[in-house]
Amino acid sequence: MKLPGLCLAFIFTLRLAQSAHAQIVQGQRIATEATARFYEDQGTSEVWNDANYDALIAAIEGLSAHGLEPAHYRLARLRELRHESVGRDRVATSAWLMAAAHLAYGKLDAVSVEPDWTVIHHPTDFTSVLRYALQTGNIAGSLEQFAPIQPGYRALVSELANLRAEAEIPMTQVPAGPTMRENDLGVRVSALQTRLKQLGFLAEEFEISGVFGEDTVIAVETFQAQQGLEADGIVGTATITALNRGVTERINQVRVNLERWRWLPADLGRRHLRANIAGFEVTAYEDGQPVQTHLTIVGRNYRRTPVFSDEIEYIVFNPWWETPTSLARADKLPMFQRDPGAVTRLGFQVLNAAGQVVDPSTINWNDYSASNFPFRLRQAPGPDNALGQVKIMFPNVHNVYLHDTPSRGLFAQSQRAFSSGCLRTQYPIELSRWLLEETTDWTSERVDQAVASGRETRATLAARVPVHILYFTAVNDGLGGVRYLDDIYDRDARVLRGLGEPPQVE
Repeated sequence: MKLPGLCLAFIFTLRLAQSAHAQIVQGQRIATEATARFYEDQGTSEVWNDANYDALIAAIEGLSAHGLEPAHYRLARLRELRHESVGRDRVATSAWLMAAAHLAYGKLDAVSVEPDWTVIHHPTDFTSVLRYALQTGNIAGSLEQFAPIQPGYRALVSELANLRAEAEIPMTQVPAGPTMRENDLGVRVSALQTRLKQLGFLAEEFEISGVFGEDTVIAVETFQAQQGLEADGIVGTATITALNRGVTERINQVRVNLERWRWLPADLGRRHLRANIAGFEVTAYEDGQPVQTHLTIVGRNYRRTPVFSDEIEYIVFNPWWETPTSLARADKLPMFQRDPGAVTRLGFQVLNAAGQVVDPSTINWNDYSASNFPFRLRQAPGPDNALGQVKIMFPNVHNVYLHDTPSRGLFAQSQRAFSSGCLRTQYPIELSRWLLEETTDWTSERVDQAVASGRETRATLAARVPVHILYFTAVNDGLGGVRYLDDIYDRDARVLRGLGEPPQVE
């Protein structure tokens, strides 16, 4: 069924495929359909003059700067048809349209990689931009304008260029062996210093001495901090592994995360939150600038936090915890079978199917299993409440939200995948104050009073605040560089495979 007036961008957004390969084929199909529509509207079959055609070839070659493979955009065919003015035209238009769409929205369908993805892009009239580019001769700029303008994306573009330059330099391997620390001597220390120098953590004029002195300690600590390792200046197995990691692996990691940026809309919200699962942190942004960052605990590998976007609607202070049925059966029932007194001690309320409160002392927990558990569990506000003192709500099908936790010691861990999917957030009351700044009847003093009351209290935001739960394993460090993070959910490989898979050319 043909939908009249439906623009190319909307078609591109709606046609969701279930695999990376299907999305690549789809990208080619969209380019083919849009090309046909372009020439129907244009009324002529020849629109590419020699200068614009050559500029297109150069622009396609330049897609490698964005981590895309130029060969996937009909580059060989474009070069082959360079001197055939008739046959080359539609190939050029199709190549431009596919490159534009992939720069704007990503090469892969995000849903094929992240099934919970809910971000919707604003439609873009690619064909109008192409017509203007052909008139003005600004072919390269017309494509470049579709790439994300976010500082995080631009930092990765710069890092990719630096890594490719670094790939031309021979790499020194740091040999495995005993842990190295300050005042150690020997050839392994010399190799360590050489590698740190190659990576730019020791100055060019630094003399390789084989002595693990103060300069080397500082360089190691700086490197460890950038890698998300414990910055203790001690070179153990994890640090050696990071030092010996090849440039190719880093290049691929940057390419994967450039693609993730292209999945996002250009406007994330004037005031918004970004939670990076792989970085174990949530950051509040205002007018494009980060204003506060909070450490976060994310879902365990078998209860992974989903990737999606939504809008924060309200905050609950001193919340009751409505225990999800799955957790009640899988976690709480075994606990109560071992220790029936935990029900009352931890502040749980037991309700039957009719919603009536049941005295837990009358229940023999061993009579039940996960398959026949008939009760609903609620935990009252208090020091043991699983949600702590606050939950930040953006109602969604995943039942995921941000909340406090009574287990605050876990924030001291560098790897914080301990939750059942929600985002346990450090200092959530401070984050709540920021979220409520534009809700005039919720002053900082009123927040304090609500928390101190011990009663469940709801605060509705005057204007919803977008929240983006993301998964980035290479991020802008805010200092002109890039911080690399562990791929805790093993999600990078699938994106990389999709980026490497060529389209089927019709």
